[in-house]
Amino acid sequence: MDGSLWMPTRPWRLPFLADAEQVSSLRRALRIHLEYWGLHELRDAAELCTGELITNVIKHVGPGTPSTLVASLNGPHLRIEVHDPDPRALPTLTCAGPDAETGRGMVLVEALSDRWGVELTGDHKVTWCELRPRAARAGRQVPVPRLARAADVLSLYSGSAPEPQPVDQGRLGAAMAEEAAIDIITDLLYWFRLHGRDPDDMLDQAQARFEAENEPRLS
Repeated sequence: MDGSLWMPTRPWRLPFLADAEQVSSLRRALRIHLEYWGLHELRDAAELCTGELITNVIKHVGPGTPSTLVASLNGPHLRIEVHDPDPRALPTLTCAGPDAETGRGMVLVEALSDRWGVELTGDHKVTWCELRPRAARAGRQVPVPRLARAADVLSLYSGSAPEPQPVDQGRLGAAMAEEAAIDIITDLLYWFRLHGRDPDDMLDQAQARFEAENEPRLS
C-alpha cells in the first residue's frame, strides 16, 4: 500500500463536561494517547493548548457545558479540537497586561501552535489548533502514516488508550504500548510461519527496510 495515500488514524474523541476539576485529567488523557502515536515531543505543548481550549469553554460558555475533545493526525500536523454547543461565544486574542492573571489563554495557543481557528455550524462550534513535530518543521521525512497505522493496531491490541492513572501516567502508557507492540510482532511471526515463511528472515527484511527509511538523506 502506498503510505502517501493512506488516511491518518481515526480521530480520538473524549466527551466531557467542561469543569475546572476535569482539565488536568483531560490533559493527562491526551498525553497518554500521544504516547501511542509516538508524538512524544508534542506532549507538553499539546497539553497546554488543550487546557487553554477547555478553559475557554468554561469561562465563556459556562461550567458543565457538554463538550468533546478530539485529537487527530492531519498530514504532518497534530490537530486538537474542542467542540462545544455555543456558536456565539467566540474565542479572541486579547492584549493582556504583563501583570494580568487572565486573558492569556488564546495568546498562549497562538504562541505554541502553528495555527489555530474556529469553525461554526448551526448548533455548535469547534475551536482547534495544529502543531507539527520538529522533524516536519525542518523538512525531514516523517513517516506519519506508518505511525498512525501502528497506533491503530496498538489500540486494537490494548482495547484503547488507558484511562489516566493517579501516578506515573507517561511511563505506564508507554509500557502498555510496548507490551501491545510485542504482542503484535509475535502474532505476525506466527502468521509468517503458518504461511511457510522464515520468521527470522522476515525480521531481517523488516529491519533492513526500517534502516533504509531512516538513513540520512543528502540534500
